[in-house]
Amino acid sequence: MALSPLSAQAADITIAIGSEPSTLDPQIRDDGGERAINDNVYETLMARTPDGELVAGLAAAAPTQVDARTWEFKLRPDIKFHNGEAFNADAVVNSVKRVIDPALKSEQAAYFGTITGAEKVDDLTVRILTSGPDPILPSRMYWMKMIPATYAADAKFAEAPVGTGPYKFTSWSRGQDIVLEKNADYWGDAASIDKVTYRFVGESGTRLSGLMAGELDVITNLLPEFAQQAPKFAAVSGLETTLMIVSTDNEVTKDPRVREAMNISVDRKALAESLFGGYATPAKGQVVNPKAFGYNKALPDYAFDVDKARALIKEAGAEGKTIKLVGEAGRWLKDRELIEAVGAYWKDAGLNVDIKIEDFGEYLNQLFDKNTRPDAIFLSNSNELLDVDREMTAVLQSKASSASNSDQEMSDQISAARTETDIEKRQAMYDAITKKSYDLSYLVPLLNQQDIYGFSKRLEWQPRVDSKLLVKEMKVTE
Repeated sequence: MALSPLSAQAADITIAIGSEPSTLDPQIRDDGGERAINDNVYETLMARTPDGELVAGLAAAAPTQVDARTWEFKLRPDIKFHNGEAFNADAVVNSVKRVIDPALKSEQAAYFGTITGAEKVDDLTVRILTSGPDPILPSRMYWMKMIPATYAADAKFAEAPVGTGPYKFTSWSRGQDIVLEKNADYWGDAASIDKVTYRFVGESGTRLSGLMAGELDVITNLLPEFAQQAPKFAAVSGLETTLMIVSTDNEVTKDPRVREAMNISVDRKALAESLFGGYATPAKGQVVNPKAFGYNKALPDYAFDVDKARALIKEAGAEGKTIKLVGEAGRWLKDRELIEAVGAYWKDAGLNVDIKIEDFGEYLNQLFDKNTRPDAIFLSNSNELLDVDREMTAVLQSKASSASNSDQEMSDQISAARTETDIEKRQAMYDAITKKSYDLSYLVPLLNQQDIYGFSKRLEWQPRVDSKLLVKEMKVTE
């Protein structure tokens, strides 16, 4: 991919991201490329500081509880969307109702599973309603982007976003770039960068070359072996946990012996060192991020034992049986290499592994297809809620967006845990769920990874714990 030189203006920057957004509708897909752009265009009622502290965003303050199922938010006054529409309670109510509407088929549903609706009290007061007690409702509102009540129904909404954020959408050249410009009327502190161009560069080597040549200012997923070669780089403990979601209902993988073999045949320590140069650590038997509430500290690593794995595959009558492994390439650091390495481990254990690397849109289609599951599908799961509910309701709860299983008993346990307000009881409930998932190998957790970024010499930025590329926090020194 040919890259053109950077603009001569010091206040213009160029960021390379690994995949082109499948849409710029901020509520319909769970797409990292979309978020990289829209995190700068749209805003949320709650926000986080760079180190992860939950603070007020478009809300004037933290919410108050009216009762066990009702949270009340006071909104900041005099805020407008980029098209002039007022940000008010009507916009919040519309945003909530739209994203939870089953007809939208939002891939973000796991973030908002307890929310049943929203009610306007007055122009600057709104109430969010839940199906039961929800101790992490404020964190959910850190994820839900607020959209304009009128423009959201426009046919152009998915390709020309309009938010309240510090940057306004300018253009989208399909297959090439998206351009945002500073919102001169932004309600908050003014950003210092005037324009940002996002280029879609799937190959990590091409991103690094563009950075070294001075054509890019920020690249994501910097290859760890080349980190020291970048003009500047930063590695921070992120919120990503890589895993394989294994279908427990498919012919070969429904046997728990096969799934156990798929876990113990993978040498996670070798992957962390050889692929990621130590910028990753083996996941401790679970997909729950160590920083999140509900992390099960008692779970051990899955032991690496290829001989036992081969014996289990043979005992289950699965030797030589074919399993389909679906993945993508370019969205996450060394995703293709990780997928192929795990596939090779499984092949060494006695399975025939058919690896399908799909373009990102088709990959998402298969990830969120509740009816036809591949035997295994790769995912790098992030947890911006910093709560175990994110993983439980996305990859473990039956009929969830990316569920591995149809275990109704576990599904009921997850539903009960998400409405438990006693912290110790809630932790104990989740410990039991993650232990069961571990024992039955419902998932193949892989690595907890660091986020590695490369910068140009002129860029100043401290990467965030939530991996957001917030341009308002960046500066150029020229």
